[in-house]
Amino acid sequence: MAVTHDLVVDALRPVEDPELHRSIVDLGMLRDVEIRDDGTVGILVALTIAGCPLRSEITRRVTDAVETIHGVAGVDLDFTVMTDDEREQLRKRLHGDPSSTAGQGQAHGHAEGRAIPFAEPGSKTRPLLISSGKGGVGKSSVTTNLAVALAQQGYSVGVVDADIYGYSIPRMLGTDRDPVVIDQMLVPPEQWGVRCISIGYFVPENQAVIWRGPMLHKALEQFLTDVFWDDPDFLIVDMPPGTGDIALSLSQYLPRGEVYVVTTPQPAAQKVARLSAAMAEKVNLPVRGIVENMSWFTGDDQKRYEIFGSGGGQLLADELGVPLLGQLPLVPALREGGDDGRPITAVDPDSEVSKAFHRIAEQIAVELKPKKVFSPQLKVI
Repeated sequence: MAVTHDLVVDALRPVEDPELHRSIVDLGMLRDVEIRDDGTVGILVALTIAGCPLRSEITRRVTDAVETIHGVAGVDLDFTVMTDDEREQLRKRLHGDPSSTAGQGQAHGHAEGRAIPFAEPGSKTRPLLISSGKGGVGKSSVTTNLAVALAQQGYSVGVVDADIYGYSIPRMLGTDRDPVVIDQMLVPPEQWGVRCISIGYFVPENQAVIWRGPMLHKALEQFLTDVFWDDPDFLIVDMPPGTGDIALSLSQYLPRGEVYVVTTPQPAAQKVARLSAAMAEKVNLPVRGIVENMSWFTGDDQKRYEIFGSGGGQLLADELGVPLLGQLPLVPALREGGDDGRPITAVDPDSEVSKAFHRIAEQIAVELKPKKVFSPQLKVI
């Protein structure tokens, strides 16, 4: 069978842009196909931006797809770049047009007229707010590994690093590139199957973020509206410790949010974590479960040592009337994975702590799935 233009297009239709997760054919990125006499196929692809960080990955995907066609002797791939008008149309197609929604759905915050999609009744996304009463309990490690565990179980996952002053998620996930801007739409980087946005991408390294409340409020709003999240199954929010401005703003932006409190076993930590749960109750966000971190350390003698005491997580769960979803052991690899961007759930899925994260993820995804069905088509008359 002779190689034809249609055969090449059909072979490229399943090839997705690695950032937008859409077919390069459907996105209009495939600009030209030339079948040459020597059996090579010339292809022209339009990148969304100049200097696209995943150009090599697009090259690999396109080349692999076309070389599967019988009779193709080689692939000659060339690139061009979308114009400003083309990027604008692409953004409107993927992310909507803010001007067309101005004045609609703004009860829970908006930026330039765009409603927060996760606040809408018809959204399929479950916002999970990972909270703690104080710092140092491993909340960000729990956020990172829970996100990876959910992604490994087949769910689409995004993470908002809302700990503006103490951001750490990009380092813990090991994301090695910045977000891509397509006509004011931010495309978050992805690692281990998890998309992430953080203030850490926008401030110089080692520079402190010194902002007052209004600036924090605006940054969070833009994280939720200007980022192309693509309707993930879960949007996990790494909350800052305590009960300040950010926690208040997020309760307004994400009225369907579910709060999960991280604590350590010691009673003192449990009492402080109770304050985080109390705030969730004040702003009408349900606390759905407790995660106890640093529950024990297993020594070389294979004995468990409860370094930080015991019982704090279960005590808090009983007090709040919610389940204790899991107890996470204190292991050096969990800390090391956070330091070098290799989460233990991703690189050592068979470890004791990784299995614990997977059990927590399964409970959240299945057992704690909200029973109430939201539908924008159903109205009470």
